[in-house]
Amino acid sequence: MLKGSMVAIVTPFRDGKVDEAALGELIDWHIASGTDAIVPCGTTGESATLTYEEHDHVIEYTIRKVAGRVPVIAGTGSNSTDETIALTKHAKDAGADAALLITPYYNKPTQEGLYRHYKAVADAVGIPIVMYNVPGRTSVNMLPSTVARCAHIENIVGIKEATANLQQISEIIELCEGKLDVYSGDDFTVLPTLAIGGMGVISVSANCAPADMAGLCDSYFAGNLEESRRYHYRMQPLNQAMFFETNPIPVKTALGMMGRINPELRLPLCPMSEGNTEKLRNVLKAYGLI
Repeated sequence: MLKGSMVAIVTPFRDGKVDEAALGELIDWHIASGTDAIVPCGTTGESATLTYEEHDHVIEYTIRKVAGRVPVIAGTGSNSTDETIALTKHAKDAGADAALLITPYYNKPTQEGLYRHYKAVADAVGIPIVMYNVPGRTSVNMLPSTVARCAHIENIVGIKEATANLQQISEIIELCEGKLDVYSGDDFTVLPTLAIGGMGVISVSANCAPADMAGLCDSYFAGNLEESRRYHYRMQPLNQAMFFETNPIPVKTALGMMGRINPELRLPLCPMSEGNTEKLRNVLKAYGLI
């Protein structure tokens, strides 16, 4: 079972190339800090600007580096079903434990189209699949009724819900009747999502504070709601700071300030504005990260 704090890990770059050394150090830090799964090549991993070769390489490297210590959930979604199948087949062959598939973006498929997309991938590749609903980036919202249809497909095991809509999340959990797990895709909704039946988070903030996000999830599942609440409120300023500008600009800037990576981005993403950089620095100082 995929459960707890799962990091949507950044892809470090140096001089225009993937920085393997920095990525490897991040992976070791996360595992030592209690992160429950590593998710490479998601939105936070700048998958949209990776070449096919880089995308495959980052997944392969992550699997080798993790070496079975925690699950690896490979981001393999695309707005083309055929391309998604190809990326997902590669991830399975490389040894990924599961695949994270974003709803097709730009095309704006109907609910029937979404169902057929996920069914086609699930039928073609025998790997556990976590769907990913993030309407703010894709311009299409996968409705609870559609999620419930997909829940009957054997190897579709979960959904990352980044709608920040607890009513929708609640409806999904109710309609699916335990056939798939629901994960928060918005760090500020982790605790509420767990409280209504969610099984964890695929997190941006965990990039900077892995032990705290793991602590939030672990304390909740251990039945210590008071401690989980403390983590929730401690992390709220950091959760907000991660979206001062478009993700992953703030998180890579923060990791750069923390000395963890070179905070290099790829166009069309660009360095953070001076004003927001200073605001972010103040949040990290107050949090004790720098």
